[in-house]
Amino acid sequence: MAVLDHLVYAAPDLEAAVERVAEAVGTRPVEGGPHLGFGTRNYLLGLGGRGYLEIVGRDPGQPEPAGPRPFGVDDLEAPALVAWAVATTDIDTAVARARKAGVDPGDAHEMSRRRPDGTLLKWRLTPPLPGVRPFLIDWGDTPHPTETLPAVPLRSFEITHPNPETLRPELAALGVSPPVSKGRHAGLTARLPGLTLEPPQT
Repeated sequence: MAVLDHLVYAAPDLEAAVERVAEAVGTRPVEGGPHLGFGTRNYLLGLGGRGYLEIVGRDPGQPEPAGPRPFGVDDLEAPALVAWAVATTDIDTAVARARKAGVDPGDAHEMSRRRPDGTLLKWRLTPPLPGVRPFLIDWGDTPHPTETLPAVPLRSFEITHPNPETLRPELAALGVSPPVSKGRHAGLTARLPGLTLEPPQT
């Protein structure tokens, strides 16, 4: 069974989003590093265990990327909880299993970034997709980000969807079964001490 690896909180103004989170929860997220070639960088905050919050936004130190920045960063008007990742130790098998069950998470590809202390992190992941299905991530032998992060508890994480009965089997094919409730729009919501992270406004 896959488990929550991280939540993605994307923002049009990264520094402002980091300050908002730090002030609300009383713990400052740690600088992660740039995603070279993608035009983004991130800050991270542990959520207990091997789960963490990724705050991602534009990196002014990089040139404009060839394509759109990940997670819809270019189109956001306000910070929003836009995606989530589940961890697996064998991403190729997890992808094959999902496809057999009728859900195609996409092919896994390699990524890396270097922490401010010089440590190189490398991982494989499937592409983030629109909607509320998670993407898969496999850290392999690299140190997991939570090993060096301050943490606050994740009090709740839930999904809303117009048709939960359709979504639940798709999530099960990806190895997860989070709470799903019926809602007008599909979206992710997470609650931390003093802060609720909500989906983009529609």
